[in-house]
Amino acid sequence: MMNSRYQLPTPLSGRIDSTSDQEAFRWHQIIKPINLNEPIQFEKTAINICFLGFCSDEGVKRNMGRVGAAKGPASIRKEMANWPANCLPHVQLFDAGDITCDDGNLEEAQEQLAVAVNKIHQAGLFTILLGGGHEIALGHFNGIRESLDEAPAIINFDAHLDLRPVIDKGSSGTMFNQIHRICEDKKEDFNYLCIGAQTYANTQSLFNKANEIGAQYILAKDISTSSYNKIEEQISNYIKDKNQIYLTICSDVLSAAHAPGVSAVQPFGLDPDMVLQLIKSIIHSGKLCSLDIAEVSPRFDADNRTAKLVAVYIYAVINSMIEQKLNQSY
Repeated sequence: MMNSRYQLPTPLSGRIDSTSDQEAFRWHQIIKPINLNEPIQFEKTAINICFLGFCSDEGVKRNMGRVGAAKGPASIRKEMANWPANCLPHVQLFDAGDITCDDGNLEEAQEQLAVAVNKIHQAGLFTILLGGGHEIALGHFNGIRESLDEAPAIINFDAHLDLRPVIDKGSSGTMFNQIHRICEDKKEDFNYLCIGAQTYANTQSLFNKANEIGAQYILAKDISTSSYNKIEEQISNYIKDKNQIYLTICSDVLSAAHAPGVSAVQPFGLDPDMVLQLIKSIIHSGKLCSLDIAEVSPRFDADNRTAKLVAVYIYAVINSMIEQKLNQSY
């Protein structure tokens, strides 16, 4: 049983062009609710995807960032609701609701998130988590690890390495340090690649920490149109000997011109189309086991631009999963 932090999914609404022609359906017409307090039962199709929100910005608050990301899941869902259901008949979409953190007890919220992720994975569903602060990564990782019985390799699109030391409590800047400790304690490999790290957003001490523990990173300043093939090759080399990839995307990796509604805006962030192409290359590896998108903060999101961009990413991710699955079947 989930505890009181768990909230059941709320039905989405939006434009309706038809109630009978599936080719005219939109996402809000095909997303099915899942109650995590009950056994998960469904008829499987080629790809079965479940959304889960993490309504927390306690980690951002502890990290002295701009709060507001707790309302990110609702904002992203609102933008997703009207996407055309072009994923049919290959994909089923489900929504399992939200894990909340209203009382500052982030550690308990992360534990509940891990329980929820594990249950969804055990049922055979692919999870797409909606943040929420990037503290989502710790609970998400633990849930994946529990379901796989091994630590997945991590790819993090982020302006920050998030390897800060844990002083008293964890935050949205400590997760991958915490995950490294978990891997050490369990005598498992810690595989971590951060893409888009900004030199002006990370101290030398954090880069030293990354080097010390064997974390890999690709600096934002080294990512451009001319270097794309090289970057894609670096990612491919990282993936090739890994079993499972957990992909986490912090929206602050993107340029503020495209993603103003984040906890820490980046004037020299990455181009969203280039990030999307790299995400697609990761999906086409066939090793992606779970995904989250964090740090969407509606409080600062003029015209919902960031939420809409993230919703487009999710739409594209699902289409890329279909492409990968269909190519695999031939």
